[in-house]
Amino acid sequence: MEWKIIHIDETDSTNRYIKGVKEGNVVVADYQTSGRGCGTNTWESERGKNMLFSVMIHPVQLPVQRQFHISMAISLAIVEALEQQIGDVSIKWPNDIYWRNAKICGILIENTLQGNRIKDSVIGVGLNVNQRAFHSDAPNPVSLWQIHGQETDREQLLRDILRNFDKFLSMDIRKQYLSRLYRRKGFHPYVDANGAFMAEIVDVEDDGHLLLCDEGGCRRRYAFKEVQFVI
Repeated sequence: MEWKIIHIDETDSTNRYIKGVKEGNVVVADYQTSGRGCGTNTWESERGKNMLFSVMIHPVQLPVQRQFHISMAISLAIVEALEQQIGDVSIKWPNDIYWRNAKICGILIENTLQGNRIKDSVIGVGLNVNQRAFHSDAPNPVSLWQIHGQETDREQLLRDILRNFDKFLSMDIRKQYLSRLYRRKGFHPYVDANGAFMAEIVDVEDDGHLLLCDEGGCRRRYAFKEVQFVI
């Protein structure tokens, strides 16, 4: 895919901005006034320090029931790019990128459906790169600079991510995604509507549902936001 990149100084949201762009399929901003995470979450980012970008694709060949493939592809693309600089990178289901037990990247995907196909997919990424301190009430942010103490070339990192994303979009990547999951092995604490429990990851279904097995041997199936990791 040919990536046509538009750089802007500031916007409220790169996801919103890219929806109005006629030429270009990647929008990169130095600052977002209303950066969003999933739901009501916000994203803290110092001006000019991090990567705030959105990608628009038109995966009309991808059936609606396989739209989670987009989430897997961008997650793996970022993990592979970060591993050129640091280790211990994983994907916290469904698509947060973690370094050890800290969040280095958040992803927000908005799909527009047309019948049983995906007309448009907007993928927003907030990646902590050169920020040295965080001041919001976010529980566990971390940046590349905090990990290795060096400035990172944001443009090169973006090119690496886009190249990887293009590659993973056309591949069968489910096994790779599963192998990179945060807390992939062993029992760990979770919380759902019924309270806290210990469980291990069994699988992630094609549509993105998470399958856990608790200590009693019972399988539990969750959609996004129905279960939380206890960190």
